[in-house]
Amino acid sequence: MDVSDDIVASLDKSQMERVLLNLVTNSIHALRDSKRGDRILLKVYKENNSVVIEVSDNGPGIPGNVIQKIFEPFFTTKGFGKGTGLGLSICYNIVRAHGGNISVKSKEGEGTTFMIELPYQELQ
Repeated sequence: MDVSDDIVASLDKSQMERVLLNLVTNSIHALRDSKRGDRILLKVYKENNSVVIEVSDNGPGIPGNVIQKIFEPFFTTKGFGKGTGLGLSICYNIVRAHGGNISVKSKEGEGTTFMIELPYQELQ
């Protein structure tokens, strides 16, 4: 973990925990199922007027023909009975409800980084 000490954001703690748990769980599954990679990094920092949260892994990456669909409800690459295809869709909706944005960068064979940008608040 790499987290700056001066980060303040107004958010629903349980909802954001759900987002982070889903992203980390997806990384764990990708690393385990592919047997590629061995690292998950959470990084939080301030950039301009945003708090940025990154969840990165050095796993198999997301194929280019799939990456455009990952935030769609019920889309999954997991086998039958292993996923509902709702996790990333729910993450997307929670982040948007907080006035933020979620995006992904991935390169096959090198890993994936999910970036969450949330409005930053100055300490009072």
